[in-house]
Amino acid sequence: MKTVISKDGTKIGYDRIGEGLPLILVDGALCSRTNGPNGALAALLKPHFTVYKYDRRGRGESGDRAPYAAEREVEDIDALIREAGGSAYVYGISSGAALALDAAMRLPSIRKLALYEAPFVTDDSREPVPADYERAMEALIREDRRGAAIKLFMRKGVGLPAPIVAMMPLMPAWAKLKAVAHTLPYDTRLTIEQQQGRKEPLDRWSTVRTPTLVAVGGKSPAWMRHGMEALAEALPNAQHRTLPGQPHIVKPAALAPVLADFFR
Repeated sequence: MKTVISKDGTKIGYDRIGEGLPLILVDGALCSRTNGPNGALAALLKPHFTVYKYDRRGRGESGDRAPYAAEREVEDIDALIREAGGSAYVYGISSGAALALDAAMRLPSIRKLALYEAPFVTDDSREPVPADYERAMEALIREDRRGAAIKLFMRKGVGLPAPIVAMMPLMPAWAKLKAVAHTLPYDTRLTIEQQQGRKEPLDRWSTVRTPTLVAVGGKSPAWMRHGMEALAEALPNAQHRTLPGQPHIVKPAALAPVLADFFR
């Protein structure tokens, strides 16, 4: 593991593997450098790129400083890009896709951008995230009720059925999820405005002219597919791609060739 220092002095831990032009992978909620889909994805991409997978602030080996702001996470990506030589490709998944969009809006050093299934609710194909969701999430984290925060995220944020959420504490990965659950309010702030059943909030990124791939899984729920279609329409330089047979937890073997082709 290596480290880089962000603008506010926060240490950001990262791994670097492979050869070629730099590519930074941005995790979604409850994932870290050592836990989540980007590890296997990095291994498949390393023959083509120098791949950077990092711990978002507050996770794994990265530090954190209060108060949180999305701008600090953009500065973390900027620090990685500077470490990589001054420009890079960026890929973000789920709420990490929203963070990657914010980074592209502020950082001209991002040469190309790829996004997979940002959790945007842009129509009535599912209920909007409740108005009190953000406040409830922050209250649970203040009380150190991490398990309850994960369940709230899975039920109201992701939209999983209640019986599946109730079974989650029996999963082998539950302890790893709880270890980073205190950062769920960060992902909430990144996405909550785009989860209200309207397309208009996507216009915040209408100035992002970076060449962008907006990808979605063919087996993902309708609301997520619709959200990515709306995002591709809102971005001035985007292409939309559906990965047949893939759900939100996309298989790295299905995604890696698509990313390699787009970035090359």
